[in-house]
Amino acid sequence: MIQNDRHAPEAVPQHPDVTEAIVRERRLHDPSVRRSGPRVEALLDPDFVEVGASGRRWTYAEMVAALPTLHGSGEHSTPITAALFEGAVLAPGIVHLTYETRIEDRRARRSSIWRRDAAGELRLYHHQATPVPEGTARP
Repeated sequence: MIQNDRHAPEAVPQHPDVTEAIVRERRLHDPSVRRSGPRVEALLDPDFVEVGASGRRWTYAEMVAALPTLHGSGEHSTPITAALFEGAVLAPGIVHLTYETRIEDRRARRSSIWRRDAAGELRLYHHQATPVPEGTARP
C-alpha cells in the first residue's frame, strides 16, 4: 500500500515489496554504496534506464560508471535527503515508488519502478527525476 515518512512505518499498512523497494532505494543514496560498482550493480536491473533531473538519459553501464562521481557519493559531499515515500505494487514483483529528494538547495520529485529478477531480487528498472522549481510548496 503506502509508506510515507510522515508516519511511523508500523502505523501505515504496506506491502512487503514496497518496504523492500524503499530500503533498496535508500541504499542507492548511501555514499558507500554509490562508490561501489558491485553494490550498485546488485541494485540495478540490467535493463535499467534513468531520466535524470537534468534531462539526461542514463543506461545501466553509464550509471554504474558515473555514480561514484555524482552528488551524494563523496565522503564529504552533501548527503541526499529523501522523504515522502509512497509506493504501490503494480503487479506481482513490480513496485512503483515516488518520493522527494533534497541535495543542497535543489529539490526533485522522483519516481522509480522496481522489478523482481529471475533470482527473486528486487532491482531498479526505471528512474525519473523532475526538478521542483524554487519556492514550490510541498505536495
